Amino acid sequence: MNQNFDIIIVGGGAAGFFTAINIVEKNPKLKVAILERGAEVLQKVRISGGGRCNVTHACFIPNELVKYYPRGEKELRGPFHQFCSGDTIEWFEKHGVELKIEDDGRMFPVSNSSQTIIECFLTATQKLGIEVLTGQSVQSIFKKDALWKIETQNENYIAEKLILATGSNPKVWEMLQTYGHAIVSPVPSLFTFNIKDSRIKELPGVAAQVTVKVKDTKLTSTGPLLITHWGMSGPAVLKLSAWGARILHDKNYQFTIFVNWLNDIETSEAEKILKDLKQEHAKKAVSKKSHFDFPNRLWESLVLASGIEAVTKWADLSKVQLQNLSNQLTKGTFQVNGKSTFKEEFVTAGGIDLKEINFKTMESKLHENLYFAGEIVNIDAITGGFNFQNAWTSGFILANAI
Repeated sequence: MNQNFDIIIVGGGAAGFFTAINIVEKNPKLKVAILERGAEVLQKVRISGGGRCNVTHACFIPNELVKYYPRGEKELRGPFHQFCSGDTIEWFEKHGVELKIEDDGRMFPVSNSSQTIIECFLTATQKLGIEVLTGQSVQSIFKKDALWKIETQNENYIAEKLILATGSNPKVWEMLQTYGHAIVSPVPSLFTFNIKDSRIKELPGVAAQVTVKVKDTKLTSTGPLLITHWGMSGPAVLKLSAWGARILHDKNYQFTIFVNWLNDIETSEAEKILKDLKQEHAKKAVSKKSHFDFPNRLWESLVLASGIEAVTKWADLSKVQLQNLSNQLTKGTFQVNGKSTFKEEFVTAGGIDLKEINFKTMESKLHENLYFAGEIVNIDAITGGFNFQNAWTSGFILANAI
């Protein structure tokens, strides 16, 4: 038996639900179904932002917002002029969900629970009569007589329009390749760096405002860095992992980084500061107190790594020791061997080639009535609510077009 719908959306995640709700709100006559391969919908929403769901980011200017997307910056400029973070806030408010801004610009539901977002979507789909069908793993997609036929392992569906919101799903990408779509091969995007180094071994939980550079590349990033049990994390590292997704993949995640613990202070300037400290604190032990904006434990570790003993006084520092310390502070060299997933943020760089999509409608340029929403396309962002914003924007534009 074939089940007939006007529109079928494959993928019961953020992009799929948002698209479905917006379509039926704009045209209640349309019969719409969401097909989800798992037993539960909105699983990624549930675990995102540590279970709080980082809905969007408080960046309200489209030309500024696009800068957070290593892939998709150019293509998203037009879409963000149609539906930006401010529109997201308004949309959720209209649907009974109030959002709040945190100090770093990330936005969460006031309830601090992703369940609020999930309930908002489930309530809306029920109210609008959108069918949500779980356990529907798509096996094949055909186009016949201007209709799309979707076969799952236990049902056949027919629809006039097909929307794919399947995220980083290799099986769906393979199906699209048989329809002539080019897929940019997927590589991990948001990840932390695995580093074994005596300088940071005893310092998990220590954070500092730094500049990080990857040796022999143009990759550089500033922001908070967090030392972890397995190496380094925090926004500075995650930004590097996003912008360098392809480069670091090609290096097989084996590379060298330089960390400037003083952020924007150059080595020569650091040396001058240390000389002044030598005059000022002559009789005090160098290792005892950090004179910079990071914890004493990190300072002590860098002092010892510079060949300065714990009891050495400032007055007794040699020229070489001063140089060593300024180098440790401004261009500490660390070897990265591998990566780890950042919390549950499994973001992938890669997907449908952006040249094959009309960003005014999110429709395929190759096939009429085939649309894409969310991360299935080669767009990804750094952490902070930007990947969800891409899901909302693409879903909204698509719904408008349909």
